[in-house]
Amino acid sequence: MTPALAAWLADITVTLHSAYVLFVVGGQAFILVGWARGWRAARNFTFRLLHLAGIGFVVLESWLGARCPLTVLENYLRQVAGGSPMDISFVGYWLRYLLFYNAPEWVFTVVYTLFAAAVITTWLVYPPRRRG
Repeated sequence: MTPALAAWLADITVTLHSAYVLFVVGGQAFILVGWARGWRAARNFTFRLLHLAGIGFVVLESWLGARCPLTVLENYLRQVAGGSPMDISFVGYWLRYLLFYNAPEWVFTVVYTLFAAAVITTWLVYPPRRRG
């Protein structure tokens, strides 16, 4: 793999990572707004199941102390590109800036767990519906 290709793939990886975060956080906002406005799409079973699984994966890796596979992949690709994990493009920089904060790991574990609790509570109080 050429360094240029690795750098490009690293930027794609951080973009996918950002999309994942947007799906989990934005998905919960969509569900809550949809609940308030009576949108049928907010009760879509497949969407809700994927959303629950999305935050569930984040919480599980946090509880287990595992590193996010997308972060690991991005860092590897940046190193293959000839830089350190922080040598990134303009787009990569801003997407990474929005994703990562400096705080102790336990803070993230608590935040992820509380967010998952909110998703589960929403699932129970405003359950998804299967078509039928």
